[in-house]
Amino acid sequence: MRSRVLFITGLVVLYAAGLAASLSEAMEDHFLLISLMLVVTALVPFYVRLERQSFGTRQLVLVAAMAALAAASRIPFASLPSVKPTSFVIIASALVFGPEAGFLIGATAALVSNMFFGQGPWTPWQMFGWGMMGFTAGLLRHTLLMRLTWGRAAFGFVWGFLFGWIMNVTFVLGYLSDITWRSVAAAYAASFYFDLAHALSNVFFLTVFGAMWVRILQRYQVKYGLEP
Repeated sequence: MRSRVLFITGLVVLYAAGLAASLSEAMEDHFLLISLMLVVTALVPFYVRLERQSFGTRQLVLVAAMAALAAASRIPFASLPSVKPTSFVIIASALVFGPEAGFLIGATAALVSNMFFGQGPWTPWQMFGWGMMGFTAGLLRHTLLMRLTWGRAAFGFVWGFLFGWIMNVTFVLGYLSDITWRSVAAAYAASFYFDLAHALSNVFFLTVFGAMWVRILQRYQVKYGLEP
């Protein structure tokens, strides 16, 4: 089933690349609109897969609770740019509940938290970024890398930058009047310290609290009969 999701996602990416190439010259002033359409299209296969997934009531309640917790964790740290415990909650949840739940928690957390921070064209990109963070963490949860503290920390560090790079697309397409390789490189360079802060905060939370959270969530998983 996971391979089917990845296969569908690969087709969507190829479709998106072809569509972007064909429309880039015809719609030079609508890059942001096109990008939003492509991101929403990329999200569809995951939600279709989740719709067909046999989630029980207890699973849905627990996933909803973790998504709400991930969203709420952004609020106390709003004054600290790019320090996002949301990523830690998403990764820890995906390590226990799997890739589908990880994606749902990540995407929902972005949508819900932006009800406080403001919705905009960046919301679908945040949903995609945090959703893929949870999805990949769930796919790798049984590997040796994710069973080790330093491995989880390295995963969080890498995704701190990947999430920032995904979000930079909204700035490049929405706010740069002249999109060139130099302007794009400057935009990504300007976000380095913010991405680094996100990456280091992931390392901190996963190193200090990661193992404890995973054990707690595993207890809930066993208690309520939610094992895969």
